[in-house]
Order: sequence, then structure tokens, then C-alpha cells
Amino acid sequence: MVRTSTMVDNYKINLSYLQFVYNATESPSDEVYDYIVVGGGTAGCPLATTLSANYSILLLERGGVAFNNLNVLLEENEIANLLQADDIVSPAQAFTSEDGILNARGRVLGGTSMINFGFYSRADKDFYNESGIEWNMGIVKSAYEWVEEAIVTKTYKINSWQMSVRRALLQSGIHPDNGLTLDHLQGTKIGGSTFDRTGRRHGAVELLNKAKKKNLRVVIHATVERVIFASNTSIGLSAIGVVYQDTNGNSHVARIREKGEIILSAGALGSPQLLLMSGVGPRSYLSSLNIPIVYEQPFIGQFMADNPRNQITITPPFPLDDIGIRVVGITKRFYIEAVSGMVPFLSPVSPVLFPDPYPPLNLTVLTLLEKLSRPLSTGSLRLASPTNASLTPIVRFNYFNDTRDLSQCANAMRAVGKMLRTPVMEQYKSVDQHGQRYFNFVGQALPQNQFDEEAMGEFCRETLTTVYHYHGGCLVQKVVDSHLKVIGINALRVVDGSTFVVAPGTNPQATVMMFGRYMGVKILEERKAN
Repeated sequence: MVRTSTMVDNYKINLSYLQFVYNATESPSDEVYDYIVVGGGTAGCPLATTLSANYSILLLERGGVAFNNLNVLLEENEIANLLQADDIVSPAQAFTSEDGILNARGRVLGGTSMINFGFYSRADKDFYNESGIEWNMGIVKSAYEWVEEAIVTKTYKINSWQMSVRRALLQSGIHPDNGLTLDHLQGTKIGGSTFDRTGRRHGAVELLNKAKKKNLRVVIHATVERVIFASNTSIGLSAIGVVYQDTNGNSHVARIREKGEIILSAGALGSPQLLLMSGVGPRSYLSSLNIPIVYEQPFIGQFMADNPRNQITITPPFPLDDIGIRVVGITKRFYIEAVSGMVPFLSPVSPVLFPDPYPPLNLTVLTLLEKLSRPLSTGSLRLASPTNASLTPIVRFNYFNDTRDLSQCANAMRAVGKMLRTPVMEQYKSVDQHGQRYFNFVGQALPQNQFDEEAMGEFCRETLTTVYHYHGGCLVQKVVDSHLKVIGINALRVVDGSTFVVAPGTNPQATVMMFGRYMGVKILEERKAN
């Protein structure tokens, strides 16, 4: 691929990175690099770009590129991007957890930063304190800024629905008004976005434009099947390469040079999956699947968490073409955001956004949603196949298994109910033939008595869905150390959300991109020091 820019629907896009993007079918059967990064997603793109400054890098991505996919690129199509998710070829890959909740993961160069709603907000201070990672906050700050100068737009003007939500948050007591800021501050704020003022997405893939192109090879449609290991008496067990498959079913081997590393950035599902398939995991479980045991590690795939989302959705009594997320209400225990748009209720993935019941027709909808900041319930992940890495692992998050999460959901939805009673929300009510004003709800309305704990708990269980911020599976001090190195194995790290104990801030993409850049800088420093 040699394009450096193109026009898509009158939007000029910088495609310089395509100069070093290749299909896996073009790869040699055996190749050698300084570093191999598995997963060209939200963390993998900035990580590979940073390391390319001094070393040869192979970045392997199981999905393709989406530079001409308008559902991915345009904010007006962000809902359709998720609703058209399938398990075969779409950039957003649909899956259902064992909890019965529909979900999605990225399957495209740029990862979930190419399929999300674009809201950009940095992590909360507690995230750093609880992460177990040794942070240099000066590098953290510069890493955020490195990302932001390339792909983040600060929102100085917000649309009418987002403005109403901002006022409702303040009128209902979510104080103070923090104005426009990228920082995580308790109260109500306007955040940044990876959609620019024309409504075009700038995902993590564009961070590849910063790379030293002679040092970086990006291979798409490359499904990594396993990590290759070697062991000797002097240094013990080490990762030395990977095996990946192209779309024709041919296998390719990529190896690392001395002092190099394999870095897994395949996400909270992909990284633990690959470790298990490579023989790193609980002994009894691997034995039951006839996977040769390379290193016993009982915590891989454990402590999987997903922040539960609950919401109410209404249809406005007047035409409204607002789209996007720009405003958030931040409390210690939960966050409140709002989305809007024209939703085609024709997809089997519609319940991902709007849980049953939902009508089979197109509607303009306005949604107020809450996300628990720190769910206490966790679950686990297991393989769908011991040999087929293209199958999404089987995961259970155990939403509300800890009843304290259910209580926090009830509190968060009471806050949403309070917002609905503010003066600014009156304009979104319809009027019946008797002159009575009412909200025209799509799906369930809040219980009439919102102080009835049992009724609120039932509402939370019945309207449960996901906000796509799942994490865990390779936790720090369980699977990796404070430098993200896999415990007990040389030359192998995990750099992605699978290492997170909690999801950072209101929306994790800002921190995950920062994380990729941050760890790239730290690894370069380590190599220089050694």
C-alpha cells in the first residue's frame, strides 16, 4: 500500500502509514525484528510507533484497515458502526458474554479507538495509585500530550442535547462546573473528542504517521496463533517469536533479535487468550485442553471486569440531528453521559445500545446512561478453541454478582431520575391529547418510586448492558510485574487494558493510547540504560 492521502466523502485523510502496511499474505515465512507487537489497536499503534524511533518493529493486526469505511470514519455513523457488528469481517466484532450481554471488540487497525464514540478524557488519580504500575508522571503527562496534539479535538461548542445534559447535571447537583478540560475532575465537564469539528474520526491508527517508516512494518489480517519459547540453564524461559496465520491459511514465523521482546497488546480478550493458547496458564486447565504446558500461571484470564451500563432512552417531540458525546458528570462512584442519534432498530446487535424491549423501526433517540466507576464484581475468561485464535474467547463478567454494585447502580439511576426532573429537561417531554406532559420512553422507564431499593435493583438487572470498557485478565502483580513483564518469562510483556485493575476515568481510550506511548518511552529508556 503506497497511498499517503485520500479524499473520503470530501474529507482529506493522512494515510502516510499505509506506506508500511502489508497484507499477511505478502509476508515471508520467517523474519526477524527487534520487537514484535501483537495487536495494532489503541495501545499497540502508539507503542510500535514509539519503539520505531530506534529499533525495527513488526506490528501484527488481525483486522484490516478502514480508511474508506464511512461507518468507521464519520461521527454521524457511529451507532451504525456498532449495530452492523458481526463475528466475521466487520471492524467491530460482536460477541456475547456468558452473562448474556451483547458486546463488541475492535477488529481493525487502530482497534477500539476506531469503533467507539470518541469521547476523550484522561484517567483519574486513583487509577494510577491502584494500578500497581511504577509511573513517572512527567512521562505520563508528555505521553498524553503526544497523543492529543495528533488526534484530539477540544470541544468549544456543543450541540443542543449535550448542552441540555450539561445544564441538567448542574441543576441536579453534579457540581462544580469544570468547563472544558481533558482532566478527570469531579463535577460536570466538557471533554475532548477523537472526532474533529467536521465529524471525522482520528483514531490510534493515525499515530502510526509519527513512526520512523523504515523501522516499522505493519502486517494486517495476521492472526497470531501462539508465542514461541526457548529455555536454557543460564537465563531460563524466554519468548523468542510468534507464529501467525494469513487469510489463506498459511503460517508465518517472526522472531526477535537478542535483547528484543514480544509485546502483547491484543486487548483484554486477546492477550490472555494468546498466553493460554501458548501454554502459559493454569496447569489443570491447559492439560484439559491438551495444550502443552510451557509455564504454569494460575491468574491468566482471571479478574475480568466490565463496567455495567444502565440507561433510559426517550424520543424527543421535535426533530433533532444531534450526535456525539461531549459532556460527562463525574462522581466518585459513577459517571453519567448522554448519546443521541438516529438508530436503525434492524440489527441483532441493537440490544447492545438499547436493551429489550426495543421497537423495529428507525427512531431519533436521546439517551442518559450511567457507568459504575469501580465495579467489584469480576469474572473469568476461557478459550473457545485451543487452536483457533480467530474465535473470541468465552468470558463471564458476573455483573452485579457483588450486590454492592447493584446498590451503586440504583444510586446512579436515581441521579439520572433527578436529571429528568430538572427544568431544562421539560422541553424533551411530549404532550398528550389532554395536555399532560410526559417523556416518551423507548424501553423501560425508571420505577415510579425511585427510593424502592428492590424496584431499582430489578430495573438495573433488566436494563443491564455494557459500556465496552472491559479489562483485566493479565493483572499487574498477578500475571505481569510493575514494568509489565510477564512474571517468570523473559522478553515478554503485556501492554494493554488486560493489565488494568480498574478502567481509567470515564472513558479509557485516552489512557490506553497514553499507555502505549508511555511504555514505548520507558522501554527505550531501559534499552539505553543497559
